[in-house]
Amino acid sequence: MSLKDAATRVRENAYAPYSNFKVGAAIRAASGAVYTGCNVENVAYPEGTCAEAGAIAAMIAAGDTELTEVYVIAGSPMPVTPCGGCRQKLAEFGKPAVQITMATTGGAEQVMTLAEMLPGVFNPAHMQG
Repeated sequence: MSLKDAATRVRENAYAPYSNFKVGAAIRAASGAVYTGCNVENVAYPEGTCAEAGAIAAMIAAGDTELTEVYVIAGSPMPVTPCGGCRQKLAEFGKPAVQITMATTGGAEQVMTLAEMLPGVFNPAHMQG
């Protein structure tokens, strides 16, 4: 199954009763396995989770630790980019050249590398003292 198909399918499972803004994400791990996630809202808005975070959690739970490709889809007028927190989460598990495809349910796509999406990433080198 392609990442596009996986993200499109899981998007339908999103729990978004408050915003009605469903997002699906699929990531390919270095092992070749595909993991998916969808946004899950909560009436206490800050307590929801993003689709990308869900896909990363599924990857880690399965024992994979490196992602090599990402696809995110939403029903928006233009491709939706991962939020700042998810950009940092993606950077934790992906190399700068990882391609992220952002798409709309209408078929528009935009592709960026992780480095383009998150210049100045906070990384382990910042923790060395």
